[in-house]
Amino acid sequence: MVIIQPTAFCNINCTYCYLPDRANKHVIAQSTIVRLFTELFASGWANPEITVLWHAGEPLAVPVAFYREAFAAIERLRPKTGPGAVIVKHSFQTNGTLIDEEWCALFREWQVGVGVSIDGPRELNDARRKTRGGKGTFDKTIAGIRCLKAAGWPFHVLSVLSRASLEMPEELLAFYVSEGIDHVCFNVEESEGDYVSDLFQGAELRRRYETFLRRFWHLARADGRVRFVREIDHALPRVFRPEGVRARNIQVEPLGMINVDSHGNVSSFSPELLGYKNADYGDYLLGNIVTQSLAEIHQACLGSALLRDIRSGTEACRAACEYFSVCGGGAPVNKLFENGRFDSTSTSFCTLTQMVPTDLILEAFDKLEQSWIDAGPSPIAQPTAQAALSSRMP
Repeated sequence: MVIIQPTAFCNINCTYCYLPDRANKHVIAQSTIVRLFTELFASGWANPEITVLWHAGEPLAVPVAFYREAFAAIERLRPKTGPGAVIVKHSFQTNGTLIDEEWCALFREWQVGVGVSIDGPRELNDARRKTRGGKGTFDKTIAGIRCLKAAGWPFHVLSVLSRASLEMPEELLAFYVSEGIDHVCFNVEESEGDYVSDLFQGAELRRRYETFLRRFWHLARADGRVRFVREIDHALPRVFRPEGVRARNIQVEPLGMINVDSHGNVSSFSPELLGYKNADYGDYLLGNIVTQSLAEIHQACLGSALLRDIRSGTEACRAACEYFSVCGGGAPVNKLFENGRFDSTSTSFCTLTQMVPTDLILEAFDKLEQSWIDAGPSPIAQPTAQAALSSRMP
């Protein structure tokens, strides 16, 4: 995955935002994009299919014409035939307030994936997601969503769960259904960077989130109009996967994820680290694509204290956590912001994003298994839920 910050600037000012430089309107140069993808395609390291996520800031604050030029340049550079051929898919994560027919035309022309951030109905969304003048953003975001619907362009929504919304699974589902939203993703308000969430300090968070997600998932499946819940649907293939196939975690792999800011600075691992300062880790940067080759950046990564400590944390997770085979070592940025160090293990973030969905899936599998038992003997032996998890253990 390649994550590009076209600009650090964001046109709104969410109270829980972790971005340190979101008033900076600097825009990445087209020459930097050309340099990045020239290096990437020449390296031979690109997967047959890569996703380019335009994120970190509000990507739609940069004009449509910028992306037409950037996408065309990447397409010209892309290897199209032979064993090194690469498919490139573009994706945006946006607050949705700027979406109009021109943006929808770009999405359709380039088959762009779109994620829209909205925290639910007006009272939930506007409590945290505010304009720079302190007003709610709900009306503008809903207008963007309805523009996508009118254009017939698919999208998902990303909702940050607050203390209040954790108590409102029914209301959230009703909101999504009323707006024709059928693909839903959740983040729990967390502590990152300078923002400290009081929600993450609560001892009851795991129980409350588990109660919320179980209720929302079961209601959504019974209703049938919300067809995708990321927390469950992404976890399913990680829990039930073919024998011998390991679940990847690109957040702990050197350059498994390439993160590039608007100045060409490159990091890997967690993209949220871009923009933060730390002398011990060289501001979490591995180089700059404008002045260095990707090979040089890769070598810098391999010799970095950053990789050393992330690997130590990954191995500590492998040794200590029964969920390691599902998550592969957690998210380094959350280890840093929650525990103060990369070479640590469990975080509230991994509890919520890995452990809770896994437990809910196995709980559902147990009930299904019991229904098989109650129905009588079957010629096909069914694995137990515990075996399904333990068989994936390292």
